[in-house]
Amino acid sequence: MDGPALDNANPTLLSLDQLPSRQRKRAAAGSNGPETRFDHILSLKHSSAPLDLSSSLWPSSDEDERESELTEEPIDEQEIYDLISTISDPEHPATLGQFSVVKLEDIHISPPPGAAGASDPDTLTQVLVDLEPTVDHCSLATVIGLAVRVRLEAALPPNYRVDIRVKEGTHKQDDQVTKQLSDKERVAAALENDTLKGVLEKMLETCK
Repeated sequence: MDGPALDNANPTLLSLDQLPSRQRKRAAAGSNGPETRFDHILSLKHSSAPLDLSSSLWPSSDEDERESELTEEPIDEQEIYDLISTISDPEHPATLGQFSVVKLEDIHISPPPGAAGASDPDTLTQVLVDLEPTVDHCSLATVIGLAVRVRLEAALPPNYRVDIRVKEGTHKQDDQVTKQLSDKERVAAALENDTLKGVLEKMLETCK
């Protein structure tokens, strides 16, 4: 028996070597040297235990002071891209980066990295991500947006605000999907759905 029809049966797929590489300079430390803040985040592995979407992967206050001393450069667009580009597509065995659903140039940080006060943990920083579905009728655009939101809110410091939009003109219901992703109550209600949580867990398994 045939399965459900895919929204896009033949999407354009980029190879891994076509994706933007990490631009962040690394400290000249050996393999046994201390981890930076994002080395810690990107090394987290998903266990077999259910994903707790309400918790944060950000270090506790006890760890925060120690790790902040090790972090020399601010979080930039490349860091954000690295966090979300490895999320799996819900329909195909490839990532959002490979399908160009998320692109480096569609990630915006305000205030920009390096700006005065940007590294202050008390400064509210906005991360805006524009998504580009592979087809303009994608029925899973909201699910993809939720996965990006969950990934970033779990990994970023508490002073970071995440906004997810569907790029204007790339989806027949771009305004509606963007409103759904911006509605905190609707997002919270969606994350209580066990079936959806299972889909998100699967999508996030490929994140490093």
